[in-house]
Amino acid sequence: MYFRQLLNDETACASYVLGCKTHSAFAVVDPHVDLVDEYVALADAQGAAIVAVLETHVQADHASGLPELVVRTGAKAYLPDGAGVDFDHHALADRELVRLGNTEIEALATPGHALAHHAYLVTDHTRGDEPWFVLTGDALLVGDAGRPDLHAHGEHTVEEMARSLYRSLTERLLTLPDHLVLYPSHYSGSVCGRGLSANPISTIGFERLHNRALQFHSEDAFVDALTHDIPPAPEQQAAIVAANRSGRPVTEIAGM
Repeated sequence: MYFRQLLNDETACASYVLGCKTHSAFAVVDPHVDLVDEYVALADAQGAAIVAVLETHVQADHASGLPELVVRTGAKAYLPDGAGVDFDHHALADRELVRLGNTEIEALATPGHALAHHAYLVTDHTRGDEPWFVLTGDALLVGDAGRPDLHAHGEHTVEEMARSLYRSLTERLLTLPDHLVLYPSHYSGSVCGRGLSANPISTIGFERLHNRALQFHSEDAFVDALTHDIPPAPEQQAAIVAANRSGRPVTEIAGM
């Protein structure tokens, strides 16, 4: 299996290129608009085609590179079921699989940071039949959990989102094996969490022991901690979300 983590330090975003070299089929997960050329170059260097582009959720802090990648490569777009986007895509259900030759990506519903949010369990069947790592998006970060306010609206209050995130962590991600490698979508410098590590890789077991957001002994304590002293929202948050839902550039949305 081919795997690369790409970091954008300006926005503290992590994105991923992965897939099966044998079958020359790659995917990009949580693509950043500024790194589209790099994703394409990495795939080209391996003689592989980018056939899938996945988002863990609709991003609120940066413009997605998904629309441009789809146009340039002809890849299929995948988002969590219920993401509410206005462009052609495949809506992934919980536990649905995306197969790239010997590489298998399993969607794991983990709402809370966003109403529609997936983590992606990745298995390399040339190595074994169990997942090797998990891409956790903004649900579980290295050192913290994702903030619950950016996608809260209407009846889905910040508190309700925090409770949903608590269940996603305790009932989904923390039931995974301790040895599973954890790759988040953000690291230190991002506004999507507090006290994030500058190391953009961990394991489920290490976070279970040392992540401060996972040390609370009740749901109420977790919710109380996550809903107080929330950092300011990202600049142009509304325009970024609108652009990522529409598949149009942020400049077009912001100029309306």
